[in-house]
Amino acid sequence: MAAKWIEILTGSLEQKKQYKQNVARMDALPDPYKAAAKAMHRYFLYQGGVTDGDTLTQMLGDLVDLWERAALDGTPVRDIVGDDAVDFAETFTLAYGGQRWIDKERARLAKAIDDAAGEQGS
Repeated sequence: MAAKWIEILTGSLEQKKQYKQNVARMDALPDPYKAAAKAMHRYFLYQGGVTDGDTLTQMLGDLVDLWERAALDGTPVRDIVGDDAVDFAETFTLAYGGQRWIDKERARLAKAIDDAAGEQGS
């Protein structure tokens, strides 16, 4: 019972556990894969703006899977991300359709403009 109450306030405890496990996996990667994965993870948190915990957890798990496989195979970092790391990261995040913070802001802007226009009687 207490766990359900806590989850209402903080979000899914299982998601938090899985997120921490994925971060630990990322920390265990050898360099340069660890450095690349951490840089992408940081970028995802700023650029991706994913608000859905399930989507964020899946995205991070897939990111770690990618770099673990690259490390295991000895694939060079540039062979994974190409010449444009930003484009690669943004394309990677587009594969995850969860709601993003900007979606909420877009809806808020559209409603504010609709309300403003409605006050003018148009």
